[in-house]
Amino acid sequence: MSANEDQEMELEALRSIYEGDESFRELSPVSFQYRIGENGDPKAFLIEISWTETYPQTPPIISMNAFFNNTINVFLVHCSSSAVKQSILAKLQEAVEVNLGTAMTYTLFEYAKDNKEQFMENHHPVNSTTSISNIISVETPNIAPSNKKKDKKEQLSKAQKRKLADKTDHKGELPRGWNWVDVVKHLSKTGSKDDE
Repeated sequence: MSANEDQEMELEALRSIYEGDESFRELSPVSFQYRIGENGDPKAFLIEISWTETYPQTPPIISMNAFFNNTINVFLVHCSSSAVKQSILAKLQEAVEVNLGTAMTYTLFEYAKDNKEQFMENHHPVNSTTSISNIISVETPNIAPSNKKKDKKEQLSKAQKRKLADKTDHKGELPRGWNWVDVVKHLSKTGSKDDE
């Protein structure tokens, strides 16, 4: 099988395996990104794998230069970001050598997912406001942060939700005047001035 046939088969496999996976992104038919870790996780990182013309007989190009990985720079305490990235890339290169000659993109992404904690063991995120204020030395006005808690929305019971749903039309909208006071009932309670 030629390298192109191998790549076409692997491309189809990747598309079917990662269909609907928000962490996977196909940049081109020969270049892919995968986010290791959840969005908002300070230890999450992005791996980019690009195939060469002769891949899988030759190693793919693995990169961690994505903008997403810049958060590694901000949150590092004990070692430099490039050291963490180089360590991850070195471990991925070891996996490449073991799998050379076979379709390995899925294997590399899964290897990174399985070893995320080990890869990031020297990456110690700290309170983001502390680290950012230590990095940025520009004078900023002293503004007290707002400690107001967001008002919690009132929770409705199932019966209340059902009653509300029964009042809505086919578009899910309440009809005009649905919460108006029953005028007749109101007038009967208060009496009219004509009675006096």
